[in-house]
Amino acid sequence: MKTRPVRHRRAARLFLAAAVCLGLVTACSAPGGGDDAKGASDKGSSGGFPVSLANAWGTTKVPKRPVKVATVSDGDTAIALALGIVPVITPDVEDGKKMAAYKRRALDKLGAKKLKTYDDTDGTDYEAIAAEEPDVILGVNTWEMDTDYDKLTPIAPVVTFTDKKQTNTMTWQDRLKTAARALGLSAEAEGVIAHNRKVTATHAAAFSELRGATYTYAVVHPEQISYMSYADQDPGVFEELGLRKSAKAKNYAPDRNGVSLENLDQLEADVLLMTYPFGDEGVISRSELSGNKLFRSLKAVRGGHFAVVPSDNGLASAIAYPNALSAPWVVEKLTPLLAKALKGK
Repeated sequence: MKTRPVRHRRAARLFLAAAVCLGLVTACSAPGGGDDAKGASDKGSSGGFPVSLANAWGTTKVPKRPVKVATVSDGDTAIALALGIVPVITPDVEDGKKMAAYKRRALDKLGAKKLKTYDDTDGTDYEAIAAEEPDVILGVNTWEMDTDYDKLTPIAPVVTFTDKKQTNTMTWQDRLKTAARALGLSAEAEGVIAHNRKVTATHAAAFSELRGATYTYAVVHPEQISYMSYADQDPGVFEELGLRKSAKAKNYAPDRNGVSLENLDQLEADVLLMTYPFGDEGVISRSELSGNKLFRSLKAVRGGHFAVVPSDNGLASAIAYPNALSAPWVVEKLTPLLAKALKGK
């Protein structure tokens, strides 16, 4: 069974919006996306126009440097903000809840008070996006492009992945660089990557004991326990910190990531991370799992090399679905937790 991963609001309401931090943002945004916003074209950056990008549904042609940028997922919004752009419209992932710290910092840095959003409870709101008359639509972090592409292309050029398999496996760096090419901001994207790499390297040096350790990350969903660190999953910051996926990771894939209660031994690793974003509505509660005989028999659990990742602050979601804006914040929050779990009892 597959639990559908979502960077959309529908997943954010369940798995919470990814909490992120201040990445490398610069003073640029798009009109309509927030107060005192500037256009993407204000940035003197790399990249000539027109730009032509192949994608899984055809070809995206961007005739001139975009000024007004729309997004169809929270991950795409993070990309825009990391590149210094306030989108003219985004999906409402907060759903009335407090905005993630990373967004607030990024918006403050860009001089914008808030994001203009549309309600995506029933999917992408094409009419709301069209009303903003965007120059380009970012969709490199979405699972809905099969449905969305044909309906979005009459509105504006759609920037998305070149292969449908990349929906689940494309790294955040490649998503960022793909979007940046269409925006004429490739140099800025390299700057974001370099900044994030520097933050990670600093923490990797401070927590050198992590190098070479294996890890497993799992989420207790309502239907199943999902093996999130499957072989092709974007490793996010884990591998940059020196960790590596458990050998069991090869047994799992985006459409084959369920771990039954009879196979909890599949979670074994030097460090086991789990999260319970659904509370008592998960397939098994935290207290029930803690009392499960097979779970308690795992070396990681017996030795105290097990940690629960908090979901209320967005860390759990940000780890599972890394993006350009979240990486430094994830590193700062995750490394002490990893080090403590590796040390054990």
